[in-house]
Order: sequence, then C-alpha cells, then structure tokens
Amino acid sequence: MSRVGIAGAGSIAFGSAALLHVNGHDPMLWSPSGASTRALEDAPLTATGAIDAQFAPRVATSAQQLCEDNDAILIALPGYGHKAVFDALAPHIRDGQHVIVSSHASFGAVYLTRLLDARGITAPITAWGTTAVTGRRGEGATVTVNTVRGKVDLCTVPETRADCARAVCTGLFGDVFVPRDGLLAIMLSNLNPQNHLGIALGNITRMERGETWSQGQNVTPKVGALLEALDAERLAIADALGLQTKTIFEHFSASFHVPMSSISEMNQQMHAQGNGGTGPATADSRYVTEDVPYGLVPTAVLGRLAGRPATLHEAGTQIFGAMYGRDFTAENDILNALDLTGHTLDDLRGAARTGLLRKTPEPAN
Repeated sequence: MSRVGIAGAGSIAFGSAALLHVNGHDPMLWSPSGASTRALEDAPLTATGAIDAQFAPRVATSAQQLCEDNDAILIALPGYGHKAVFDALAPHIRDGQHVIVSSHASFGAVYLTRLLDARGITAPITAWGTTAVTGRRGEGATVTVNTVRGKVDLCTVPETRADCARAVCTGLFGDVFVPRDGLLAIMLSNLNPQNHLGIALGNITRMERGETWSQGQNVTPKVGALLEALDAERLAIADALGLQTKTIFEHFSASFHVPMSSISEMNQQMHAQGNGGTGPATADSRYVTEDVPYGLVPTAVLGRLAGRPATLHEAGTQIFGAMYGRDFTAENDILNALDLTGHTLDDLRGAARTGLLRKTPEPAN
C-alpha cells in the first residue's frame, strides 16, 4: 500500500482517490482553499459509475502535511491552479519524492523543476497527457466516475528517472501508461483543449443558458469535423518536431471504449452507451477558462516555433477572447513566470528532457 497525497478536491481528484482506494492504496486529499474537503468531515467519499466505492480518505490541512505524510504527490486540479499549488508544495517536497501532474498543463513540470532546483532538490516529475479518470463531482462528498481510461500518455523529467516513475504510476493506477518522447510530446498529447474548443464553440448558448445537455450527442457532424481539423493542426506540429502522439480517433477509442470511426459517430456511440458525458452548464467552465490559456495558447507557441502555425487554435483563442472580453493569451501564469522570450526550440527540447530551461550555447565560429 502506498500513501498518495492529492492536491485538489474536485471531480478528478475525487475520482482519482477512488481509483487509488480500489487499487489498494491510501489517498489523502488537500483543498488549497479548504472549502472543497469540508464535505468529507461529515460523510465518506462515495464514487459511483465506472468505480463503485465508499471510503473515508485522509484529509490534509496544509501543503506541508500533504508532502510530509505521503510517498507520492498527485496534482489533480485545473491548470489555472497549478502555479499556486507548485509554489505551496515546492518548499516541502523531499529529494526523490515522486510528483505526478494529472494532467500536465503548459510547461508546469519545468516551472516546478526550477523551484526545486533552487533548493537543491531533485524529484522525478511525471507529466500525464490526460487524467486517469473522467467524471463529475456531485453534491457533498460524491463523484460519478464516467470512465477509467485504458491508456494514458506520460513522460518524466528528468528523463533518467522515466522507467522507475512509470513503474510507480503503474503500481498506483494500473497498467495503462504509454511512454512518450519528452514533455513536448506530452503537451501535444493532451487533446482536451482542442476538443473542448470545438465542443464549447458549438454549444456555447447551451452553456450560457445553464441547460442540461449530452456532450456526446451534441458532437454533431460539423462539430466533429472541426475537432478533426484541430487535431490535424496538432499532429502537424508533432510531426515537425519529430514526435509521436496519438490521434483524436485513438484517444476517443481508448478513453471511451468505442470502435474507431468519424469523431461525430464515435461520440454518438458514446451517447448511446451512456458514457457521452454531460456538457458544462455554465459559460464559466474550465473548457474555456482553463483550456484556452493553458492548452490552446501553449500549442500555438509550439506551432509558431516549429513552423507549423496552429491557425484554428489561435482563431479559437481570439474568438473566445472576444466572447469573454478577456485576453486569454496573457492569462497563463506559468508561461509568464518562465518568460520564453529569447528561448529557442532547442532550449525547449532540452527542458522537455531535463526539466531545466536554459539557453542553448551558440555554436563556436
């Protein structure tokens, strides 16, 4: 049995805790605000759907306790909360303590490595391309787990720790992990931002009106065609960087257990099977507020550096900016803190393997 501290207390954190519990491990949840774990004071955590479990997870009251009381740390909260959580955890992470980011956003592993390096601490940081589970948190201490994914892409920085880190992840969450070639490949393996762009654009009025609507059913043929075109942009960037990553078709098939077809047809099958999910009932959704600055914007940065501009990704960012009256290109606090100005693609390739962003020496004349 391993003790795993989970930073976060939303749907993914609760679902991940349930998966750890049924796999025989001992999860601890930490809500940075303290609000999201209050329900656990009066009731056990109850998971239904793809996981059926009821148990009382440990609850941390501070970042220090989360690090001190656990063997490994899982970051399971929206991307816009990662930097603040990294800042809180970094003073307490031990040398060699395994940190898993579920799922990795932007260059978060590079930012956390920088914080640890300043303390002289080396800890393997594993970045997942997506989450191990999907689901929705319900009232109180409840979560509906829609699916447990059959495949999850991952990499570790520094890459010299990759094999042992994968073994740790497998021992905790199951034999579902597919190694990818560095952090840039993982960044391009997270399909949620591009998929949520198409889904939210096609259903924004449903979100604004607070409707209850099936997400799978409303990936109609034209929405599905947009998702496929967005995926082609992402794959073109990966190809230009010499990286291998799954296609959107492989992603939906492995994640939701449906045969490969068009994206719309696969989503209709998911809906028919009852695991198409429910779309956001608010415009204040992570589909936009997280996935645009922490997903679309970094992909666009890589596209420009690789000579494969992601025009649909950038257009989506601008359209949402106009809808929301916000400059989403300026909202990624991890990118802002790292300041990629003056860094080259080779610098990013080095950081993707070591976790440390440094300027590549220019060749001697």
